[in-house]
Amino acid sequence: MIRHQLVLASASPRRLALLAQIGITPHRVVATDIDETPKKTELPRVLAMRLAHAKASAVPAEGDCVLAADTVVALGRRILPKAETEAEARYCLGLLSGRRHNVLTAVVLTAPDGRRTQRCVDSVVAFARLTEDQISAYLAGGEWQGKAGGYAIQGMASSFIRFVSGSYSNVVGLPLFETAQLLRGIGWAIP
Repeated sequence: MIRHQLVLASASPRRLALLAQIGITPHRVVATDIDETPKKTELPRVLAMRLAHAKASAVPAEGDCVLAADTVVALGRRILPKAETEAEARYCLGLLSGRRHNVLTAVVLTAPDGRRTQRCVDSVVAFARLTEDQISAYLAGGEWQGKAGGYAIQGMASSFIRFVSGSYSNVVGLPLFETAQLLRGIGWAIP
C-alpha cells in the first residue's frame, strides 16, 4: 500500500471528525467557496454530485489526493436548504415532522494522477411528529445553523429520529464505508 498526502476539500468539522474515526487525518483542510444554489429543476442526487465535483475541482491537487463531499437533504424531489436563519430551520423541521426523507452525500476522490472516483450514498431518515414546543426548543439550541435540512442527527435532533435506513455517518456528513473503499481503491493505507 502506498501513502499519499490527503487534502480535505471541506471546512466541515463533522467530516474531519468522521475521518478521524477511521484513523485518517488530512494533511490539509481547504474550505472551498462555491455557489451551492440548486439549479432550476435539479434533482437532489445530481446537485450533490455537481457540488462535490466542484469542490474537488476548486482545490489544486499538486500530487496529493483530494477528498470532497456534499450532503443534500431531500423530501422527495424537494431539496431542503442548509439553514442559515431560524426561519429556514423552522420551515425545514416543519416539513420533516412525521415524515421520511433522504440524505444524499456525494463523495469525490481525486487521485494524485488526476483520476477521479465517486460515490453517492442515500440514507432514509424518519422523523417523529414534532410539536411546536419541540421545534422551538431545538431552534433555541442553535445546532441547526448551517446544517442541511436544519438539523444535526448527532446532536439534540437524535431524539426526533424514529429510524435510519442506511449509513448513519452519511447522515452526519460523510459515508465512512464508501469513503474508505474509495481511498483503498487508489492504494491508500487505512488502518
